[in-house]
Amino acid sequence: MRLPIDRYNFDDNVTYHYGEFPPTSLDYEKLFVPMGNACAALARYDQTLQALPNSDFLVTPLRGQEAVVSSRMEGTISTIDEVLRYEADTNDDEAPSNVRLETLEVVLYAAALKRAQQSLSSGYPISEHLIRSAHNTLLGLGRGAQKKPGEYKTEQNYIGDDVSRQISFTPISPEQLEPAMASLMEFTNSGQFPPLLNIALSHVEFEALHPFNDGNGRIGRMLITLALWKKGLISEPHFYISAFFEENKAEYIERMRQVSASGDWTGWCGFFLEAVASQAEQNLKTALAITTLYEDMKDVFREALNSQWTLQAQDFIFKNPIFRNARFTGRSGIPKPTAIRLSRALVEEGLLLELEPAAGNRSALFEFEPLMRIIRT
Repeated sequence: MRLPIDRYNFDDNVTYHYGEFPPTSLDYEKLFVPMGNACAALARYDQTLQALPNSDFLVTPLRGQEAVVSSRMEGTISTIDEVLRYEADTNDDEAPSNVRLETLEVVLYAAALKRAQQSLSSGYPISEHLIRSAHNTLLGLGRGAQKKPGEYKTEQNYIGDDVSRQISFTPISPEQLEPAMASLMEFTNSGQFPPLLNIALSHVEFEALHPFNDGNGRIGRMLITLALWKKGLISEPHFYISAFFEENKAEYIERMRQVSASGDWTGWCGFFLEAVASQAEQNLKTALAITTLYEDMKDVFREALNSQWTLQAQDFIFKNPIFRNARFTGRSGIPKPTAIRLSRALVEEGLLLELEPAAGNRSALFEFEPLMRIIRT
């Protein structure tokens, strides 16, 4: 909190549920239908992704949108356009210096998620080391650098509202955090509950522990994607859930709070399963919209370019809907003279929108607006 803690009201405060994790039982009768719906929706989404000619088209837009929404829930406001512009201007060894701090924080979320996914791909489990590494990346630059990135809290933290000065939740004490985190990791990697319920319980426990000074919500939601993938519920780590939580933020917070207030683990799990089912359907719509656009654009690109490199050009643009021309001509795999001609033809045909003209050493910045319209929704 920003003010001294004695200036806040604790009348409605709920304290962490010491000694009650994991729950000894759940009401499976209430969860049977929601769990079936969530599993079916996830399966439909995953089957669609597996059938795509190239699921990489979804990586940039979905991961970027998750970074935007999850960060927005914590008060960090940026847009997918700003994030993709940043990435277009980022070289292997240098990042743009004029980026807004809010955009940088969103970009760092996407980077933390990507690195965590790479670690899991290499065979590492979900662990405290992975979580602390992700947190170190998330808060490694900008405003977060002053909040001990990668380090657990050493003082009691609180969840509340600075405007109303109301404290709504007191997480676990720092003295009891380390054994609780070890217990959480053991549970997360166990088969004690069905996979979706394991993930639901792991998420609410992580948020209740609130192990870091900042960034807990973003790391907690990131872990949902990683756990769904690690447990085999999705074949690729391209499922993101924050949009549902943002749309239902008040219930999301209260359902988690009631776990400690009244032991309502079942109510939280039901809400979580609803979130998975709803977001799977929305993600499926996005995946199908992108796939349909890709197929529709094949003939359009072919007629506009009349080149053996047409498909490579289209693939690059779908993976990079905002890009500098130098990156296209240097990294698309197309011979540079041909790539220069093709990008010029795409602009002339109105398939690419020029956001910035070439100036000095900076090449022109282009946007593929048809794909961006889908990503923004």
